[in-house]
Formats: sequence, structure tokens, C-alpha cells
Amino acid sequence: MQPPEPSTAEGRTALDALLTDPAKALVAFDFDGTLAPIVDDPRTSAPQPGIVELLAELAGRLGTVAVVTGRPAATAVGLGGLDRVPGIIVLGHYGAERWADGRVLAADPPPGVSLVRAELPGLIDSLQAPEGTWIEDKGRSLAVHTRRTAEPDAALALLAPHLSALAERAGLRVEPGRMVIELRPPGVDKGAALSALVAERAAGSVLYAGDDLGDLPAFDAVARLRADGLPGLTVCAASSEAARVVEAADLVVPGPAGLAEFLGSLARALARP
Repeated sequence: MQPPEPSTAEGRTALDALLTDPAKALVAFDFDGTLAPIVDDPRTSAPQPGIVELLAELAGRLGTVAVVTGRPAATAVGLGGLDRVPGIIVLGHYGAERWADGRVLAADPPPGVSLVRAELPGLIDSLQAPEGTWIEDKGRSLAVHTRRTAEPDAALALLAPHLSALAERAGLRVEPGRMVIELRPPGVDKGAALSALVAERAAGSVLYAGDDLGDLPAFDAVARLRADGLPGLTVCAASSEAARVVEAADLVVPGPAGLAEFLGSLARALARP
């Protein structure tokens, strides 16, 4: 079975380029919501069954397999068992960290992260945030989750202006997501991380798959690379929570399960003589 056909001409051109010359292709994926289903507690996240095995199979045929995530790189590797994928590169914290061959390379986080770490719990308490609101400390950033509250969107709306003010005072930026707001250092995003990796690996084509607002910079990077002549394909692991990502993608699949099916069809197509 052939992989599903992208809805755009640019996407179809990129998929053809990947299948024609896989050794020069770079494929990159977000982790949560893309390789792994979204769960109430991200500390319990696990990959879609079979998807890591498919990445390992594809790694033997493609030039580069990568994960670009907002999580710490080592956390994504540990939760996903990504060290089972030969040669994989994991860019954590939107590209501020790099895991490869069992090692993490990263600069120290800016001082604003410590300020937010000290003040955020008091801020959440003073706002009387709804029960179920919780803070995830990622080391280089902090995220406030509302998925476990009775009304996640209303809780996020209550918190958003105050989190933005705190981030501005700390010299950080806010990154909205699916029932979460993250406060993180400026100057890094998935688009910059993806573009730098494409240049480093001298890729002949690029595929990026994501599901959330934080993936849109990577989609934009693919568009810029296409404008420069590099075939590029964007894939959305769709959910009802991120319509903008669905609209921006060349190919839409139904969540991590749909992405696993797509990767399986890609592996089968590449295995043919």
C-alpha cells in the first residue's frame, strides 16, 4: 500500500522526493500528541504502540530521523525509548538541547527561569487557580497545565494574562499549547531547530510532523525551505484541539495512531525493490 497522498502539490512533490531518494531525506517529529497520545499527566506519556519500532525501521533507510520537542531531550528519550532508534537525534527544549549517541549537549538556562520557578507557585495560589491546575518544571522552562481542571479553557483564560506578565518580567516568552501555557527562554523554536538540522545534515528533502501550536514554526520553516527549492512535507497528527495546525498541514492523519499507519505505509513503500 502506498502512503496516503498529501492534499497539496508541494506536499506530493516532497513525498515523491523522499521515496525517490530516501538516503537524503530528513524526517522529524514532535513527541507529545504526535508520536505519543496526549495524557492528563505528561509524566506518564508513552509512545503510540509500534511507532518507535517503525522509526527504527525507517532509520535504516532514511538519511536522518529526528524528534523536536519542548520537553527536555533526555526526558523524551526516556519516556519514548527513543534510544532504540539507530542514529536518532533528539532536539529538546525547542532546540536548546541535543541528545545523540547517549549524550546531551546544552547551554545553561537564562536566569529568568529561576525567577519564574521561585514566583510561579505563589502566583498560581494568589489567583485561586481551579483545582487540577499544576506546574511542570522542565528544567529550562516551566509549564502550567489545566487539562485536569473542570473547565480547562476557562482556567487557561484566567491564568494567561498573569503568566504573560510574569514571563515578560523574567525576560521569557509564553508558548500556548493544548490546555497548557509554557514560560520559556526566547530565541529558540522548533522552526529554527529544524532549519539548522536540515542545513547540518545537507538534507535533500524534509518531512515534519506535529500536532500543536508550538509546531507551527516548524511548518513555517518547511514553507521557507520549499521556497528555496528544498522539497518539504508537513503532516498533522490531528486533534479537535488544534484546528490551525490541521489547516496548515499538507497531510492530515488521525492522531498518533494515524501517524503510525502513515509511517508503516512509508516503510513498506521504501522496502520495495
